[in-house]
Amino acid sequence: MARELRAGDPASPVPLWTADFRRFFTARTTSLLGDAMLPVAITAAVLGAGYGASGVGYALAALVGPFAALIIFGGVLSDRFGARLLMVVSDASRLVFQLALALLFLTGTPRLWQILVLLALVGAGSALFQPGVASITPRVAKDVQKANATLRIAESVTLVLGPSIAGLLLAVSSPAVVVALDAVTYAVSGACLFALRTVPMGPAAERDGAPSFRADLVEGWREFTARTWLWSVIVVFMLWQLAGAGPTTTLGNSTLVTDYGASTFGLVMSSLGAGSVVGGLVAIRLRPRHPLRAGALSMTVWALMPLGVGLGLSAPLVALCYGLSGIGAAFWAVMFHTSVQTHVPQDVLGRVHAYDAAGSLVMKPVGQASAGPMAGVVGAVPLLFVSATMAILTCLLLLAIPAVRGLKRAGT
Repeated sequence: MARELRAGDPASPVPLWTADFRRFFTARTTSLLGDAMLPVAITAAVLGAGYGASGVGYALAALVGPFAALIIFGGVLSDRFGARLLMVVSDASRLVFQLALALLFLTGTPRLWQILVLLALVGAGSALFQPGVASITPRVAKDVQKANATLRIAESVTLVLGPSIAGLLLAVSSPAVVVALDAVTYAVSGACLFALRTVPMGPAAERDGAPSFRADLVEGWREFTARTWLWSVIVVFMLWQLAGAGPTTTLGNSTLVTDYGASTFGLVMSSLGAGSVVGGLVAIRLRPRHPLRAGALSMTVWALMPLGVGLGLSAPLVALCYGLSGIGAAFWAVMFHTSVQTHVPQDVLGRVHAYDAAGSLVMKPVGQASAGPMAGVVGAVPLLFVSATMAILTCLLLLAIPAVRGLKRAGT
């Protein structure tokens, strides 16, 4: 097995805000801003077209499903041809698909299958993009945890601004405008990534023997399964996505729009983003010796998200629940991604990250798509309570696994 990295030393004199990190930061932030606007537009458009909560679930699943199914292949291609090249290609393809979706909205009410197909193509494009995020971050930043926390804060800010901007645009225009603006963000992201200087457009180094595609898949799987702490987290999160995050996304979003209104939905999602900003700031300062243990403890507050909606709390209290959930989720995300990027060799990082991302998300579209029909049988509130329970169970399972709770921060 390849030697593990020892990156992320906070004492490093190398500054974070190098020219390439600024370009990478701009690319990620711009793209994420558009992505944060898209769910609001899609949710409002699908409900407005009369497709109901099930339609929202199908649309969200269409966006995530191909991503989860294809990201493993995206990881192989990223390691083979270079993360930067694949990310630029991904941005270009998603630009085209989202402009097509915007055109459909402009010319009338799209059929549900048309929305699903185009969202699936966008999700497939994202499968080419995501492995590069993990691969490029350690190349443009010496302090990997600080870089991840900074990127997480930026992502959280977009969660605050994106839904609010989308809500304002929907009040004065149409979903087509939001979708078109999201498409433009891919153009900006691609331009910034193309301008990177320290990251090669192709592979970082020549690979001996030109291994086959299958051999690359096998090597990535071997590196992934060799780390008990990594595959254990993914197995646990598959359960969480199926019965926790998946149903909460579909039923939580639909309930907020139908029972509280689109403006409240935007406010609540902005509160989630604000909480994520706080979680990212905490992750910049706090460097626990056992990052996954600390992250799992922080994730317990995520249960407040489905619990607040299920209990029918007032809008301000629901927003507070989402904000606290954002703090815990953001801190966990930084701890986990930093652990992956600092314990996995660079030459297989794209493939290993692809396996962990695929495993983390593969059950989410199942949970999203099945939540609407199941809610029609047993009701939305009981399913939201199940999601809250699953969140607590997830954290307990993570803490019960010795390899997870015992993993030490790289370099200690």
